[in-house]
Amino acid sequence: MASENQSLSLLRSAGAWQFIVSLGCLIIVLRTLYRLYLHPLAHIPGPRIAAVSRAYEFYHDVLRGGMYLWEVEKMHEKYGPVVRISPGELHIKDAYFYDEIYASGSRRQEKSPEFAGQFPFPTSMIATIDHDLHRQRRGLLNNFFSKQSIEALAPMMRTKEMKLMKRFEESCRRGAIVRLDDAYSALSADIISHYAWGSSLDYLDTDNFNNGVRDCLNELIAGVHVSRIFPKLQPIMKTMPRWLWTLVRPRTKAFLDLQAVVAQSVSKTPDRAGKHETIFDALLDETIPPTERSDHRLEDEGLLVLIAGMETTARTLSIASYHLYRNRSMLEKLRSELKSVMATPTTAASWSKLEQLPYLNAVINEALRLSHGAIWRSPRCAPMESLTYGDLVIPPGTPVGMSVYFIHTDPKIFPEPHKFQPERWIKAAERGEHLTKHLVSFSRGHRMCIGLNLAYAELYRTLAMLIRRFDMELHETGPKNIAVGREYGVGEPKDGKFSVHVKITKVLTE
Repeated sequence: MASENQSLSLLRSAGAWQFIVSLGCLIIVLRTLYRLYLHPLAHIPGPRIAAVSRAYEFYHDVLRGGMYLWEVEKMHEKYGPVVRISPGELHIKDAYFYDEIYASGSRRQEKSPEFAGQFPFPTSMIATIDHDLHRQRRGLLNNFFSKQSIEALAPMMRTKEMKLMKRFEESCRRGAIVRLDDAYSALSADIISHYAWGSSLDYLDTDNFNNGVRDCLNELIAGVHVSRIFPKLQPIMKTMPRWLWTLVRPRTKAFLDLQAVVAQSVSKTPDRAGKHETIFDALLDETIPPTERSDHRLEDEGLLVLIAGMETTARTLSIASYHLYRNRSMLEKLRSELKSVMATPTTAASWSKLEQLPYLNAVINEALRLSHGAIWRSPRCAPMESLTYGDLVIPPGTPVGMSVYFIHTDPKIFPEPHKFQPERWIKAAERGEHLTKHLVSFSRGHRMCIGLNLAYAELYRTLAMLIRRFDMELHETGPKNIAVGREYGVGEPKDGKFSVHVKITKVLTE
Protein backbone atom coordinates (compact mmCIF):
# COMPACT_ATOMS: atom_id res chain seq x y z
CA MET A 1 0.00 0.00 0.00
CA ALA A 2 2.81 2.37 0.92
CA SER A 3 4.52 1.51 -2.35
CA GLU A 4 1.30 2.23 -4.26
CA ASN A 5 0.91 5.63 -2.58
CA GLN A 6 4.51 6.45 -3.36
CA SER A 7 3.99 5.58 -7.03
CA LEU A 8 0.85 7.73 -7.21
CA SER A 9 2.74 10.60 -5.58
CA LEU A 10 5.53 10.30 -8.13
CA LEU A 11 3.04 10.22 -11.00
CA ARG A 12 1.27 13.32 -9.66
CA SER A 13 4.64 15.04 -9.23
CA ALA A 14 5.71 14.08 -12.76
CA GLY A 15 2.35 15.26 -14.08
CA ALA A 16 2.73 18.60 -12.31
CA TRP A 17 6.17 19.14 -13.82
CA GLN A 18 4.90 18.18 -17.26
CA PHE A 19 2.11 20.74 -16.88
CA ILE A 20 4.56 23.46 -15.80
CA VAL A 21 6.92 22.70 -18.68
CA SER A 22 4.06 22.56 -21.17
CA LEU A 23 2.66 25.85 -19.88
CA GLY A 24 6.08 27.44 -20.12
CA CYS A 25 6.50 26.24 -23.70
CA LEU A 26 3.01 27.51 -24.60
CA ILE A 27 3.82 30.95 -23.15
CA ILE A 28 7.07 31.09 -25.16
CA VAL A 29 5.27 30.07 -28.37
CA LEU A 30 2.46 32.60 -27.86
CA ARG A 31 4.93 35.38 -26.98
CA THR A 32 7.00 34.54 -30.07
CA LEU A 33 3.93 34.65 -32.33
CA TYR A 34 2.83 37.93 -30.77
CA ARG A 35 6.23 39.57 -31.25
CA LEU A 36 6.50 38.37 -34.84
CA TYR A 37 2.98 39.12 -36.08
CA LEU A 38 0.92 41.22 -33.63
CA HIS A 39 3.48 43.49 -31.92
CA PRO A 40 3.26 47.24 -32.80
CA LEU A 41 6.76 46.90 -34.34
CA ALA A 42 5.99 43.76 -36.36
CA HIS A 43 6.00 45.81 -39.60
CA ILE A 44 9.58 47.04 -39.03
CA PRO A 45 12.24 45.06 -40.94
CA GLY A 46 14.96 43.14 -39.09
CA PRO A 47 16.12 39.62 -38.23
CA ARG A 48 13.43 37.48 -36.65
CA ILE A 49 15.77 36.25 -33.95
CA ALA A 50 16.22 39.85 -32.70
CA ALA A 51 12.45 40.50 -32.83
CA VAL A 52 11.69 37.39 -30.76
CA SER A 53 14.20 37.65 -27.93
CA ARG A 54 17.08 39.67 -26.49
CA ALA A 55 19.18 36.51 -26.46
CA TYR A 56 20.75 37.58 -29.77
CA GLU A 57 21.80 40.89 -28.23
CA PHE A 58 23.00 39.08 -25.10
CA TYR A 59 25.19 36.76 -27.16
CA HIS A 60 26.95 39.52 -29.06
CA ASP A 61 27.21 42.12 -26.26
CA VAL A 62 27.78 39.95 -23.19
CA LEU A 63 29.28 36.67 -24.38
CA ARG A 64 31.31 38.14 -27.27
CA GLY A 65 32.04 41.38 -25.42
CA GLY A 66 30.52 44.57 -26.82
CA MET A 67 30.10 43.41 -30.42
CA TYR A 68 26.37 43.94 -31.02
CA LEU A 69 26.90 47.38 -32.56
CA TRP A 70 28.63 45.76 -35.53
CA GLU A 71 25.85 43.19 -35.85
CA VAL A 72 23.44 46.12 -36.01
CA GLU A 73 25.58 47.54 -38.83
CA LYS A 74 25.18 44.24 -40.73
CA MET A 75 21.42 44.43 -40.18
CA HIS A 76 21.34 47.87 -41.81
CA GLU A 77 23.30 46.54 -44.79
CA LYS A 78 20.65 43.84 -45.26
CA TYR A 79 17.38 45.48 -44.16
CA GLY A 80 17.89 49.20 -44.72
CA PRO A 81 18.16 52.36 -42.56
CA VAL A 82 15.49 51.33 -40.00
CA VAL A 83 15.81 47.98 -38.22
CA ARG A 84 14.22 46.25 -35.26
CA ILE A 85 17.20 45.21 -33.15
CA SER A 86 15.33 43.76 -30.16
CA PRO A 87 11.68 42.97 -29.39
CA GLY A 88 10.92 46.56 -28.41
CA GLU A 89 13.73 48.74 -29.79
CA LEU A 90 14.59 50.25 -33.17
CA HIS A 91 17.85 51.58 -34.57
CA ILE A 92 18.11 54.08 -37.41
CA LYS A 93 21.26 54.64 -39.45
CA ASP A 94 20.79 57.98 -41.17
CA ALA A 95 22.77 61.00 -40.00
CA TYR A 96 20.14 63.37 -41.41
CA PHE A 97 17.47 61.88 -39.13
CA TYR A 98 19.51 62.33 -35.94
CA ASP A 99 17.76 65.53 -34.84
CA GLU A 100 14.37 63.86 -35.19
CA ILE A 101 15.35 61.23 -32.62
CA TYR A 102 17.30 63.53 -30.32
CA ALA A 103 14.82 66.39 -30.54
CA SER A 104 14.81 69.75 -28.83
CA GLY A 105 12.37 72.61 -28.42
CA SER A 106 8.85 71.79 -27.24
CA ARG A 107 8.98 68.11 -28.24
CA ARG A 108 8.91 65.71 -25.30
CA GLN A 109 11.72 63.17 -25.12
CA GLU A 110 12.04 60.43 -22.52
CA LYS A 111 14.83 57.97 -21.89
CA SER A 112 14.28 54.30 -22.56
CA PRO A 113 13.65 52.64 -19.14
CA GLU A 114 15.94 49.73 -20.06
CA PHE A 115 18.84 52.06 -20.79
CA ALA A 116 18.16 54.24 -17.76
CA GLY A 117 18.20 51.13 -15.55
CA GLN A 118 21.78 50.22 -16.42
CA PHE A 119 23.38 53.08 -14.48
CA PRO A 120 24.66 52.65 -10.90
CA PHE A 121 23.40 56.14 -9.97
CA PRO A 122 19.61 55.86 -10.46
CA THR A 123 18.61 59.36 -9.30
CA SER A 124 21.12 61.20 -11.48
CA MET A 125 20.23 63.15 -14.62
CA ILE A 126 21.49 60.47 -17.00
CA ALA A 127 19.19 57.85 -15.43
CA THR A 128 16.13 60.13 -15.31
CA ILE A 129 13.37 58.77 -17.55
CA ASP A 130 10.67 61.44 -17.27
CA HIS A 131 11.02 64.46 -19.56
CA ASP A 132 9.82 67.07 -17.05
CA LEU A 133 11.87 65.75 -14.14
CA HIS A 134 14.99 65.65 -16.30
CA ARG A 135 14.38 69.24 -17.42
CA GLN A 136 13.93 70.30 -13.79
CA ARG A 137 17.15 68.59 -12.68
CA ARG A 138 19.13 69.95 -15.62
CA GLY A 139 17.75 73.45 -15.06
CA LEU A 140 19.39 73.59 -11.64
CA LEU A 141 22.83 73.26 -13.21
CA ASN A 142 22.53 75.01 -16.57
CA ASN A 143 24.01 78.29 -15.34
CA PHE A 144 27.07 76.51 -13.91
CA PHE A 145 27.94 75.12 -17.34
CA SER A 146 27.25 78.25 -19.41
CA LYS A 147 30.15 79.61 -21.42
CA GLN A 148 30.42 82.66 -19.17
CA SER A 149 30.59 80.51 -16.02
CA ILE A 150 33.25 78.23 -17.52
CA GLU A 151 35.38 81.19 -18.64
CA ALA A 152 35.28 82.44 -15.03
CA LEU A 153 36.99 79.19 -13.97
CA ALA A 154 40.17 80.11 -15.87
CA PRO A 155 42.35 80.84 -12.79
CA MET A 156 41.43 77.53 -11.14
CA MET A 157 41.93 75.62 -14.39
CA ARG A 158 45.28 77.31 -14.94
CA THR A 159 46.48 76.12 -11.53
CA LYS A 160 45.59 72.50 -12.34
CA GLU A 161 47.06 72.72 -15.85
CA MET A 162 50.36 74.07 -14.56
CA LYS A 163 50.53 71.21 -12.09
CA LEU A 164 50.20 68.76 -14.98
CA MET A 165 52.85 70.62 -17.01
CA LYS A 166 55.28 70.36 -14.06
CA ARG A 167 54.62 66.62 -13.86
CA PHE A 168 55.48 66.37 -17.56
CA GLU A 169 58.68 68.38 -17.04
CA GLU A 170 59.72 66.00 -14.25
CA SER A 171 59.00 63.01 -16.47
CA CYS A 172 61.16 64.55 -19.19
CA ARG A 173 64.10 64.99 -16.78
CA ARG A 174 63.78 61.39 -15.56
CA GLY A 175 63.17 59.91 -19.01
CA ALA A 176 60.00 58.27 -17.65
CA ILE A 177 57.19 56.87 -19.77
CA VAL A 178 53.87 58.69 -19.29
CA ARG A 179 50.44 57.27 -19.97
CA LEU A 180 48.76 60.37 -21.40
CA ASP A 181 45.15 59.22 -21.06
CA ASP A 182 45.68 58.69 -17.32
CA ALA A 183 47.29 62.12 -16.99
CA TYR A 184 44.46 63.86 -18.84
CA SER A 185 41.86 61.97 -16.82
CA ALA A 186 43.50 63.13 -13.58
CA LEU A 187 43.44 66.74 -14.80
CA SER A 188 39.73 66.51 -15.63
CA ALA A 189 38.96 64.85 -12.29
CA ASP A 190 40.74 67.60 -10.34
CA ILE A 191 38.98 70.37 -12.28
CA ILE A 192 35.44 68.98 -12.05
CA SER A 193 35.76 67.92 -8.39
CA HIS A 194 36.95 71.41 -7.44
CA TYR A 195 34.01 72.95 -9.29
CA ALA A 196 31.50 70.42 -7.96
CA TRP A 197 32.13 70.74 -4.23
CA GLY A 198 34.95 73.23 -3.70
CA SER A 199 37.82 70.83 -3.03
CA SER A 200 39.94 68.90 -5.49
CA LEU A 201 40.55 65.15 -5.57
CA ASP A 202 44.22 65.98 -6.27
CA TYR A 203 44.80 63.03 -8.58
CA LEU A 204 47.56 65.07 -10.25
CA ASP A 205 49.57 64.76 -7.04
CA THR A 206 49.45 60.97 -6.91
CA ASP A 207 51.67 58.29 -8.38
CA ASN A 208 50.44 57.15 -11.81
CA PHE A 209 47.74 59.83 -11.60
CA ASN A 210 45.65 57.56 -9.37
CA ASN A 211 44.89 55.38 -12.39
CA GLY A 212 43.54 52.63 -10.13
CA VAL A 213 40.23 54.52 -9.98
CA ARG A 214 40.07 54.77 -13.75
CA ASP A 215 40.95 51.10 -14.24
CA CYS A 216 38.22 50.16 -11.78
CA LEU A 217 35.66 52.35 -13.55
CA ASN A 218 36.54 50.77 -16.89
CA GLU A 219 36.09 47.31 -15.35
CA LEU A 220 32.66 48.28 -14.01
CA ILE A 221 31.69 49.79 -17.37
CA ALA A 222 32.48 46.43 -18.97
CA GLY A 223 29.35 45.12 -17.21
CA VAL A 224 27.11 47.76 -18.76
CA HIS A 225 25.48 45.33 -21.19
CA VAL A 226 24.46 42.88 -18.48
CA SER A 227 22.88 45.77 -16.54
CA ARG A 228 21.01 46.94 -19.61
CA ILE A 229 19.59 43.54 -20.53
CA PHE A 230 18.84 42.74 -16.88
CA PRO A 231 18.03 46.19 -15.40
CA LYS A 232 16.78 44.77 -12.10
CA LEU A 233 20.36 43.75 -11.27
CA GLN A 234 21.46 47.30 -10.48
CA PRO A 235 19.12 47.80 -7.45
CA ILE A 236 20.21 44.40 -6.12
CA MET A 237 23.89 45.21 -6.52
CA LYS A 238 23.47 48.54 -4.73
CA THR A 239 22.28 46.68 -1.63
CA MET A 240 25.42 44.52 -1.50
CA PRO A 241 27.67 45.38 1.47
CA ARG A 242 31.11 46.83 0.76
CA TRP A 243 32.97 43.75 2.08
CA LEU A 244 31.09 41.51 -0.37
CA TRP A 245 31.90 43.78 -3.31
CA THR A 246 35.61 43.77 -2.51
CA LEU A 247 35.54 39.99 -1.99
CA VAL A 248 33.84 39.28 -5.34
CA ARG A 249 35.64 42.00 -7.33
CA PRO A 250 38.71 43.30 -5.46
CA ARG A 251 39.36 46.11 -7.96
CA THR A 252 36.03 47.74 -7.11
CA LYS A 253 37.59 49.00 -3.88
CA ALA A 254 38.82 52.07 -5.77
CA PHE A 255 35.28 52.87 -6.92
CA LEU A 256 33.87 52.33 -3.42
CA ASP A 257 36.54 54.67 -2.04
CA LEU A 258 35.51 57.25 -4.65
CA GLN A 259 31.87 56.85 -3.57
CA ALA A 260 32.92 57.48 0.01
CA VAL A 261 34.83 60.63 -0.99
CA VAL A 262 31.80 61.94 -2.89
CA ALA A 263 29.50 61.16 0.07
CA GLN A 264 31.87 62.93 2.46
CA SER A 265 32.08 65.98 0.18
CA VAL A 266 28.29 66.10 -0.13
CA SER A 267 27.90 65.96 3.66
CA LYS A 268 30.12 69.04 4.03
CA THR A 269 28.26 71.08 1.42
CA PRO A 270 25.39 72.27 3.70
CA ASP A 271 27.97 74.32 5.63
CA ARG A 272 28.24 76.48 2.51
CA ALA A 273 24.49 77.02 2.12
CA GLY A 274 23.57 80.24 0.31
CA LYS A 275 26.98 80.77 -1.31
CA HIS A 276 26.18 79.13 -4.68
CA GLU A 277 29.87 78.99 -5.62
CA THR A 278 29.91 75.30 -6.48
CA ILE A 279 27.58 72.90 -8.28
CA PHE A 280 26.47 71.30 -5.04
CA ASP A 281 25.80 74.62 -3.36
CA ALA A 282 23.09 75.10 -6.00
CA LEU A 283 21.71 71.58 -5.58
CA LEU A 284 21.13 72.22 -1.88
CA ASP A 285 19.14 75.42 -2.34
CA GLU A 286 16.19 75.40 0.09
CA THR A 287 13.73 76.18 -2.70
CA ILE A 288 14.37 72.72 -4.14
CA PRO A 289 12.03 69.93 -2.89
CA PRO A 290 13.67 67.88 -0.09
CA THR A 291 13.57 64.66 -2.12
CA GLU A 292 15.68 66.36 -4.80
CA ARG A 293 18.41 67.35 -2.34
CA SER A 294 18.70 64.14 -0.35
CA ASP A 295 22.17 62.77 0.32
CA HIS A 296 21.42 59.78 -1.89
CA ARG A 297 20.50 61.92 -4.90
CA LEU A 298 23.44 64.28 -4.43
CA GLU A 299 25.83 61.35 -4.25
CA ASP A 300 24.38 59.92 -7.48
CA GLU A 301 24.70 63.27 -9.27
CA GLY A 302 28.21 63.73 -7.88
CA LEU A 303 29.39 60.39 -9.22
CA LEU A 304 27.85 61.08 -12.62
CA VAL A 305 29.44 64.53 -12.93
CA LEU A 306 32.82 63.19 -11.90
CA ILE A 307 32.89 60.04 -14.04
CA ALA A 308 31.49 61.77 -17.13
CA GLY A 309 34.02 64.57 -16.71
CA MET A 310 36.98 62.22 -16.32
CA GLU A 311 36.81 59.89 -19.29
CA THR A 312 35.52 61.45 -22.50
CA THR A 313 37.69 64.60 -22.43
CA ALA A 314 40.76 62.50 -21.61
CA ARG A 315 40.16 60.28 -24.63
CA THR A 316 39.73 63.21 -27.00
CA LEU A 317 42.97 64.81 -25.80
CA SER A 318 44.72 61.45 -26.12
CA ILE A 319 43.49 60.96 -29.71
CA ALA A 320 44.68 64.46 -30.66
CA SER A 321 48.08 63.93 -28.98
CA TYR A 322 48.57 60.54 -30.61
CA HIS A 323 48.01 61.84 -34.13
CA LEU A 324 49.92 65.11 -33.70
CA TYR A 325 53.04 63.49 -32.25
CA ARG A 326 52.82 60.82 -34.94
CA ASN A 327 52.70 63.40 -37.74
CA ARG A 328 55.40 66.05 -37.47
CA SER A 329 53.97 68.29 -40.20
CA MET A 330 50.62 68.53 -38.38
CA LEU A 331 52.43 69.21 -35.10
CA GLU A 332 54.55 72.02 -36.54
CA LYS A 333 51.57 73.56 -38.33
CA LEU A 334 49.59 73.71 -35.10
CA ARG A 335 52.58 74.92 -33.07
CA SER A 336 53.20 77.72 -35.56
CA GLU A 337 49.57 78.81 -35.31
CA LEU A 338 49.68 78.74 -31.50
CA LYS A 339 52.64 81.13 -31.47
CA SER A 340 50.31 83.87 -32.69
CA VAL A 341 48.55 83.89 -29.30
CA MET A 342 51.24 82.26 -27.11
CA ALA A 343 54.46 84.23 -27.58
CA THR A 344 56.39 81.82 -25.33
CA PRO A 345 55.73 78.20 -24.30
CA THR A 346 54.56 79.42 -20.88
CA THR A 347 52.27 82.20 -22.13
CA ALA A 348 48.67 81.79 -21.00
CA ALA A 349 46.00 82.05 -23.69
CA SER A 350 42.28 82.31 -23.00
CA TRP A 351 39.78 79.83 -24.35
CA SER A 352 38.07 82.62 -26.32
CA LYS A 353 41.33 83.42 -28.13
CA LEU A 354 42.24 79.80 -28.76
CA GLU A 355 38.91 78.89 -30.33
CA GLN A 356 39.51 81.55 -32.99
CA LEU A 357 42.49 79.57 -34.35
CA PRO A 358 41.32 77.67 -37.46
CA TYR A 359 43.79 74.79 -37.37
CA LEU A 360 43.46 74.20 -33.62
CA ASN A 361 39.70 74.22 -34.06
CA ALA A 362 40.00 71.66 -36.88
CA VAL A 363 42.31 69.40 -34.84
CA ILE A 364 39.89 69.39 -31.90
CA ASN A 365 36.88 68.69 -34.13
CA GLU A 366 38.70 65.77 -35.74
CA ALA A 367 39.79 64.42 -32.35
CA LEU A 368 36.21 64.64 -31.11
CA ARG A 369 35.01 62.82 -34.22
CA LEU A 370 37.44 59.92 -33.80
CA SER A 371 37.06 59.67 -30.02
CA HIS A 372 33.26 59.70 -30.60
CA GLY A 373 32.15 60.21 -27.00
CA ALA A 374 29.56 57.64 -25.93
CA ILE A 375 28.86 55.29 -28.85
CA TRP A 376 26.06 53.27 -27.30
CA ARG A 377 22.64 53.44 -28.92
CA SER A 378 21.08 55.61 -26.18
CA PRO A 379 17.48 55.29 -27.45
CA ARG A 380 14.86 57.97 -26.88
CA CYS A 381 11.10 57.59 -26.59
CA ALA A 382 8.69 60.17 -27.98
CA PRO A 383 5.67 59.49 -25.73
CA MET A 384 3.24 61.86 -27.44
CA GLU A 385 4.02 61.50 -31.14
CA SER A 386 4.66 58.99 -33.88
CA LEU A 387 7.91 59.23 -35.83
CA THR A 388 7.74 58.81 -39.59
CA TYR A 389 10.65 57.61 -41.67
CA GLY A 390 9.71 57.27 -45.32
CA ASP A 391 6.73 54.89 -45.42
CA LEU A 392 7.40 53.54 -41.92
CA VAL A 393 5.40 54.86 -38.98
CA ILE A 394 6.99 54.33 -35.57
CA PRO A 395 4.41 54.23 -32.74
CA PRO A 396 4.62 56.68 -29.80
CA GLY A 397 6.73 55.49 -26.88
CA THR A 398 8.99 53.27 -29.02
CA PRO A 399 12.67 53.38 -27.98
CA VAL A 400 14.60 54.57 -31.06
CA GLY A 401 18.35 55.13 -31.11
CA MET A 402 21.24 56.00 -33.40
CA SER A 403 24.87 55.35 -32.53
CA VAL A 404 27.25 58.28 -32.85
CA TYR A 405 29.83 55.84 -34.23
CA PHE A 406 27.87 55.36 -37.47
CA ILE A 407 27.60 59.12 -38.05
CA HIS A 408 31.25 59.87 -37.35
CA THR A 409 32.42 57.07 -39.65
CA ASP A 410 29.95 57.67 -42.48
CA PRO A 411 32.11 57.86 -45.65
CA LYS A 412 29.48 59.96 -47.44
CA ILE A 413 29.94 62.69 -44.82
CA PHE A 414 33.56 62.06 -43.83
CA PRO A 415 35.55 60.51 -46.73
CA GLU A 416 38.23 58.10 -45.47
CA PRO A 417 36.47 58.24 -42.09
CA HIS A 418 39.11 56.39 -40.07
CA LYS A 419 41.88 58.80 -41.05
CA PHE A 420 42.80 61.79 -38.89
CA GLN A 421 42.43 64.72 -41.31
CA PRO A 422 41.96 68.14 -39.65
CA GLU A 423 42.00 69.75 -43.11
CA ARG A 424 38.56 68.29 -43.86
CA TRP A 425 37.03 70.84 -41.45
CA ILE A 426 38.90 73.79 -42.95
CA LYS A 427 38.00 72.81 -46.53
CA ALA A 428 34.35 72.28 -45.57
CA ALA A 429 34.23 75.77 -44.03
CA GLU A 430 35.77 77.26 -47.18
CA ARG A 431 33.03 75.57 -49.24
CA GLY A 432 30.37 76.94 -46.90
CA GLU A 433 29.48 73.47 -45.56
CA HIS A 434 28.43 73.17 -41.92
CA LEU A 435 30.21 69.89 -41.21
CA THR A 436 29.87 70.43 -37.44
CA LYS A 437 26.16 69.56 -37.67
CA HIS A 438 27.34 65.95 -37.98
CA LEU A 439 29.69 66.20 -34.99
CA VAL A 440 27.56 64.71 -32.22
CA SER A 441 30.12 63.63 -29.60
CA PHE A 442 28.03 65.42 -26.96
CA SER A 443 24.70 64.14 -28.36
CA ARG A 444 21.94 66.60 -29.23
CA GLY A 445 18.56 67.79 -28.05
CA HIS A 446 17.11 68.05 -24.55
CA ARG A 447 19.64 65.61 -23.10
CA MET A 448 22.77 66.88 -24.77
CA CYS A 449 25.81 66.68 -22.48
CA ILE A 450 25.51 69.51 -19.97
CA GLY A 451 29.29 69.69 -19.55
CA LEU A 452 29.95 70.56 -23.21
CA ASN A 453 31.44 74.00 -22.50
CA LEU A 454 33.70 72.74 -19.73
CA ALA A 455 34.91 69.96 -22.02
CA TYR A 456 35.69 72.39 -24.84
CA ALA A 457 37.55 74.72 -22.49
CA GLU A 458 39.70 71.83 -21.24
CA LEU A 459 40.36 70.60 -24.78
CA TYR A 460 41.48 73.96 -26.16
CA ARG A 461 43.52 75.04 -23.14
CA THR A 462 45.25 71.73 -22.42
CA LEU A 463 46.12 70.85 -26.00
CA ALA A 464 47.49 74.35 -26.65
CA MET A 465 49.72 74.18 -23.56
CA LEU A 466 50.95 70.71 -24.41
CA ILE A 467 51.83 71.36 -28.06
CA ARG A 468 53.42 74.73 -27.36
CA ARG A 469 55.58 73.34 -24.56
CA PHE A 470 56.66 69.74 -25.22
CA ASP A 471 58.12 67.40 -27.79
CA MET A 472 57.12 63.77 -27.31
CA GLU A 473 57.61 60.36 -28.86
CA LEU A 474 54.98 57.64 -28.83
CA HIS A 475 56.05 54.63 -26.79
CA GLU A 476 54.72 51.19 -27.74
CA THR A 477 51.51 52.82 -28.92
CA GLY A 478 49.97 52.22 -32.33
CA PRO A 479 46.57 52.26 -34.06
CA LYS A 480 45.49 49.08 -32.24
CA ASN A 481 45.69 50.94 -28.90
CA ILE A 482 43.12 53.57 -29.88
CA ALA A 483 40.97 52.02 -32.64
CA VAL A 484 37.35 51.29 -31.70
CA GLY A 485 36.55 47.58 -31.94
CA ARG A 486 34.15 47.01 -29.05
CA GLU A 487 31.37 49.01 -27.43
CA TYR A 488 31.13 49.39 -23.67
CA GLY A 489 29.27 52.68 -23.63
CA VAL A 490 32.47 54.25 -24.96
CA GLY A 491 34.54 52.61 -27.67
CA GLU A 492 37.34 50.25 -26.72
CA PRO A 493 40.03 48.54 -28.81
CA LYS A 494 39.22 44.99 -29.87
CA ASP A 495 42.12 43.69 -27.77
CA GLY A 496 43.04 45.36 -24.50
CA LYS A 497 42.17 48.83 -23.22
CA PHE A 498 42.46 52.29 -24.72
CA SER A 499 45.87 53.80 -23.91
CA VAL A 500 48.46 56.27 -25.23
CA HIS A 501 52.00 56.05 -23.82
CA VAL A 502 54.69 58.64 -24.59
CA LYS A 503 58.22 59.61 -23.72
CA ILE A 504 58.62 63.38 -23.26
CA THR A 505 61.83 64.22 -25.12
CA LYS A 506 62.10 67.99 -24.81
CA VAL A 507 60.74 70.96 -22.88
CA LEU A 508 60.60 73.90 -25.30
CA THR A 509 61.89 77.30 -24.24
CA GLU A 510 60.94 79.39 -27.25
